[in-house]
Order: sequence, then C-alpha cells, then structure tokens
Amino acid sequence: MGTSAEFRSEFVGFKVMLKSGTNILYWRTTGILMGSKVVKPVLVKNITIEGVAYTSECFPCKPGTFSNKPGSFNCQICPRNTYSEKGAKECIKCAEDSHFSEEGSSECMKRPACNTKDYFQIHTPCDEEGKTQIMYKWIEPKICREDLTDAIRLPPSGEKKNCPPCNPGFYNNGSSSCHPCPPGMFSDGTKECRPCPAGTEPALGFEYKWWNVLPGNMKTSCFNVGNSKCEGMNGWEVAGDHIQSGAGGSDNDYLILNMHIPGFKPPTSMTGAMGTELGRITFVFETFCSADCVLYFMVDINRKSTNVVESWGGTKEKQAYTHIIFKNATFTFTWAFQRTNQGQDNRRFINDMVKIYSITATNAVDGVASSCRACALGSEQSGSSCVPCPPGHYIEKETNQCKECPTDTYLSIHQVYGKEACIPCGPGSRNTQDHSSCYSDCFFYHEKENQSLHYDFSNLSSVGSLMNGPSFTSKGTKYFHFFNISLCGHEGKKLALCTNNITDFTVKEMVAGSDDYTNLVGTFVCQSTIIPSESKGFRAALSSQSIILADTFLGVTVETTLQNINIKEGMFPVSPSQLPDVHFFYKSSTTTPSCVNGRSTAVKMRCNPTKPNAGVISVPSKCPAGTCDGCTFYFLWESTEACPLCTEHDFHEIEGACKRGFQETLYVWNEPKWCIKGISLPEKKLSTCETVDFWLKVGAGVGAFIAVLLVALTCYFWKKNQKLEYKYSKLVMTTNSKECELPAADSCAIMEGEDNEEEVVYSNKKSLLGKLKSLATKEKEDHFESVQLKSSRSPNI
Repeated sequence: MGTSAEFRSEFVGFKVMLKSGTNILYWRTTGILMGSKVVKPVLVKNITIEGVAYTSECFPCKPGTFSNKPGSFNCQICPRNTYSEKGAKECIKCAEDSHFSEEGSSECMKRPACNTKDYFQIHTPCDEEGKTQIMYKWIEPKICREDLTDAIRLPPSGEKKNCPPCNPGFYNNGSSSCHPCPPGMFSDGTKECRPCPAGTEPALGFEYKWWNVLPGNMKTSCFNVGNSKCEGMNGWEVAGDHIQSGAGGSDNDYLILNMHIPGFKPPTSMTGAMGTELGRITFVFETFCSADCVLYFMVDINRKSTNVVESWGGTKEKQAYTHIIFKNATFTFTWAFQRTNQGQDNRRFINDMVKIYSITATNAVDGVASSCRACALGSEQSGSSCVPCPPGHYIEKETNQCKECPTDTYLSIHQVYGKEACIPCGPGSRNTQDHSSCYSDCFFYHEKENQSLHYDFSNLSSVGSLMNGPSFTSKGTKYFHFFNISLCGHEGKKLALCTNNITDFTVKEMVAGSDDYTNLVGTFVCQSTIIPSESKGFRAALSSQSIILADTFLGVTVETTLQNINIKEGMFPVSPSQLPDVHFFYKSSTTTPSCVNGRSTAVKMRCNPTKPNAGVISVPSKCPAGTCDGCTFYFLWESTEACPLCTEHDFHEIEGACKRGFQETLYVWNEPKWCIKGISLPEKKLSTCETVDFWLKVGAGVGAFIAVLLVALTCYFWKKNQKLEYKYSKLVMTTNSKECELPAADSCAIMEGEDNEEEVVYSNKKSLLGKLKSLATKEKEDHFESVQLKSSRSPNI
C-alpha cells in the first residue's frame, strides 16, 4: 500500500499519494494586491502523514494539550476553563468562580471586572403595537465578574421604542411585520401599496434603510479559522436606522453579512438601453476602529467563488460605495468585518465596529418597487401595458412613444425618458449602431494654420501591448506591469483582454489572446501584474487579478485636457515636429477609496517616422508604472501610423534642364517626411521649352544693333562739335580785330542773323545732346559753355 499525505482545513481536504523513499512537499501561495491590502487566502491548519514505518523519538505534549493513552497519534487540546503543563496526561480545571481559561491554555487567568465591553444590545422584532424592545446580553462565553467592586451590572432590558417604518417597496398590513408589495404595485414604506399609473412600470429593486429585522434575503454568521468560539453567533445585529457588526467570540473573528439576489434585469422600456450595465448595488457605511480593523466587500457569481472587490482599513467616515453589475447571474454579496488579524486571549477591541446605514440594489429580478417610472406604450395601445423600446431609442414625453436618439449621441444607462436621455458623444467620436456608447472610428480631422490635417489610425486599431518593468517588492520579488490598449475602431468593441486570476500561462499567449483561458477581462485599457516564474514546474509566469483602466471612451482631440483629465506639460519629451499630438481619452466607471471618481486613461499619439508599423508604447519617465497617483494613467504611442495623411503641402517640385526643347519636372517628398498614405506623388511632368542657343543668338543680335547705333550717334555729335569750335574761333578772331573791350559781366559773342540790341544769355546747364557729345569726345577734358548773344547795333557804330 502506498504512502499518502493529507491536508485538512476548515473547508477543504486534499490528499496526494507519495512514492517510496524520500518525498519533498512544497506549499506555494501568491498574495493578491487589492488596493492597499494584501488578502491572505490560504491557511494550513493541519498536515497529516500516514504510512511512515517508524519514528526516531516520541515528543511530550506541549502546554495546553494532553495525551491519556500510550502510543497516541497526537496530543489533544485542553477544553475551556482547564489547563495543562508540558507532557500532561490530563487537564486541570480552573476555579470557575474566580478564574478562566481559553481552549489550549497552559494556565488559568483571573476573571476581570465586567465593563461595557462585555455586553451588547439587540432589538426585538416589532410587536402588534408597533413597538420594539431593546435587550442587553452578556458576550458569550462570559469571562467577567459582576461581584467585584468596580464591576458594572447588565443594564435592564425591555425598554420599548417605536418600530421604524417599513423599507420602500414593503408595507405593514396591520401585523407586526412588513410584507413586499404585490407585482405591479409600489410603496414608499409608510403607505399602502398602490398600482402604478398607466404608462408607467414599477422600478424593481431593494432599498434597505430601516433595520428592525434582518431582511429575508440576508443572513449573518460568525467565523474564525483558529477556533469555534463564535459558531452559532450573529455576526451582525440590527439597530433601527442601521445594522452593525456584532460582538463575536474573539477580536479576530470574521463577522459575516450576506445578501442573495437571484439575478438582475432592466425594466421593460430599458431593455435595449442599458448597454453593459444591468444594475448596481450601493451601500452607505462607516467604521470605528482603534486597531487594524478591516471591512471586506466580496462578490460571488453563480456560487462558484467569492472574490474580494474592495476593502477598507481603519476608521472611515460615513461614505457610499457602488458596485456595477454587468451580467445577469445569481449574486451573493458579502460584507466581512474583522477587528484585528492578530490572535488575542482577551477582548480588547469589542467597541470597534462597522455600521451600514443603507443597502440599495437596482433592477433585482425578485425586487420590490418603491416608485414607478415612465415606460413606452405601443402605438395602437395607448394607455395599455408597457412595451420595450428598440435599442438606442428614448421615450418621447409628449406621446410616450419610442424615438431614436440623434446621430452622435448615446442613450443614458440610468433613464430613457425624454430627449435629454440622449447624451452627446465627445469630440472626434461617433455613436455605436445601438446608441449604447461612443467610440472612435480611427479617423480624426484637425484644422491647423489654414491647413487640414487628416489622421487615419486604422492600422493601430488592433490591441497594442506594453510590458513595463521590472519592479521589485520590499522583499525582492520581481514583477512587471502588463498593459493592453484597444485604441479605436471595431464599432466600439472593447478588444483589450487581460488574464484574470490565471496562475500558469505564457506572456506570449497572453498577448495573443489565447483561447485556452476563458477568464478574461475585456475593455479599452487594462493592466495585469505579472510575476515571472523562478522555479521549475511552471511554464512561465503568474498573473494577478486584472484592473480595468478604461471602459468608456470620452473623445479624441489635440487639446491636452478633456473632462478633468489633463496631460501635463513635461510629462513626455517634446515632439521634434511641428505637428500636434492627438490625444485619446478614456475613463473607468469603477470607483475605489483612493479613486473616488474612478480611473482614467490618456493615450498621446505622436507621429514618428523612425518607428514603423505598430510603433512603440511608453509611459512617463516620472511615473514608471504609468501613473503617478494610481488613478490616472498616461501612455505615449509613437508610430508612423500616427502621422497625418499626405497632402499637396508635403511635397515640392524640382525642374530639370531644358534639353532639345523639352524640360522635366519631378516631385519629391519634403524631408523629413511627416505624413503617410493620403495623396500620391504626381507623375513627372514633361513640357516644351526654348533652348539656350536660341536666346544667345537673340542676345547677340540685339547687342550688335545697339553698338552700331552708339557709333552712329558718336560720329554725329563729333561733327557737330567741330562746327561749334570753328564758329567760336571765328568769333574770337573778329572781336580781337576790332579791339572791342567786353564788359566784365558780358560776352561780346555775336551770333549769326542777329542785328538787334545785344542780349547775353549765359547757361551752364547741359542738355541730353550735350551729354552725348561729351561722351563722344572723350579725348577733350575741357567743357564748353553754351553762350547765346543777342545784339542790337546802333546806327552810330
């Protein structure tokens, strides 16, 4: 018979067959980071190995245990109010009046004086008079003494108070309990149920805000891994306007509250308008803690496994939390409160508690109605029963008829009554066919300095991936951040898939979206934390629970801000081109304590001719995890596919030489080329032209003509100059012969043909012909003055 090892816990037992010889057993666990808390999901309580042939020695029982039979397989734990020392054969009883002990104790302790931490209060169900009684009870097992001088007594029970009203959707028919309204009727909890008016339908759900008795679909319990002190106790107690954590048996008990809902379904008129959201659960709570208390909120779907959705540690002010339901399934919601995770022998934190004031679940299948909402009526049966509107249609207020939303709008997931239910899409986006959401069709248009820029991101519509890291925990464990981005296109379908809670896979399979794993998260942007395998036996790596970073598309623009999402200057290196970066903005509807408005994502698309095809995705150097605050994530996607489409502004022409009467014109792209696709380069152009020889001949002919003209003019003016010299010389000779003395201010030159009285006109101004004459007579450096003499001879001379 083979040897086996068996592992037992409170819930699960596992058995494995061992081989002959030496066997080495390994236990390996992975802590999943949930916000700021690390959930420790595995506790090993007992390991039993059977089939061993011998043992080297026998060990005495440790204190608090005993063995009363020789050859015992193990030691037994001493019961409550007993103790034992090392190697005991039996347990010794404590003096019950003055001392006590817990299970497995090595000594007895004195009973302390009773105080307010040793009792709690409860409310009884309402009686026929509409009264509830406040009852006080000692925490069991009772370890305190009432007979000591400083001890307090248990307050008297039986004080009557008015019962709170029924919760919305319930009514009191004169009995001591509340009953749900019949189908098709509604009530606010204070009045009788009434039928919904014509043209309306009940808004089904649950709204628990008065806590006299625990609702029928809720239950409470107490659980402790290490002991059974709180078995059978109520983990939570109703207290009028709230429900609070109970006393439990130990400070490290898990106080459990469950609510079961068989399914979610939207109202008739909103069947085609809900998109991905079917319902939501919202609760208002606050915690009071003096130690390391934690409140866990968990969800179980179809009774398969319970997952922690969110947790809160320490004292928290009154606040609300909302969890959105995306599919119709059977849900169990669980609230678990633990005062401390440290084992305590005495009660120190009994006053640490959590209070839940209200729990609201919308669109529950078996819910009740606190109000009615307008619904669409068939065109031929006005005033009759409600009919579902087609997808993307709202209810027109005037006619209560279904009408399709306008183009580039999407239908609100919360109401479909009135045209205001159609919400405009963001910049650069369009609506899906059913108006359930908006998306980018990968085409974007921008006007820049009288130039139109057209972008086509279609080749980037497939999922882009980024493996960022490595990073290291405080204990040296290496891990990576893996991101998937579904940028645009595909009619708004969210193609980014991240593996959810998969413990054995390869990164290559994860990037490729292998069909081997069905537990995937589909969205626009998601993140997984990858822990690489450091031991043999695993194929590649471990993956933590995926985080949805973006499930709603907001818009695409060249601006750096959209809906309070801002890409700060200096977050990424400056682009070397003058082209504007294009920004895609997304958000996630899931809120967390640190991200009260949900997470958001901005993707900066940058034209980079050096990064072809899918390009390269990076994160800010100042935020190596992609985020600096855990709420807003930033990515830079550089690629040639992020460049605008080519236009006539992106190329220039080069003219070739004129050869044999023809000239070629070529077209080349501007360098560097900051565009893709778009228009193509024009074909080279061949045009006629006049050759250089022809123009040389024309120029030579014109030059020869000008030269001949200049020579002729020179000769003409030279001849005229000779005549003038001759006349002047003759005049001088005539004057000298007559011994005529000329006045100092006059000239005696006598011009031909003038017999009248003398008149001297003196001019030093050159005419155009004079200038030409001076050019023609370059050998003479003296300039002649033109003198005109007009004389009138006296008869006496």
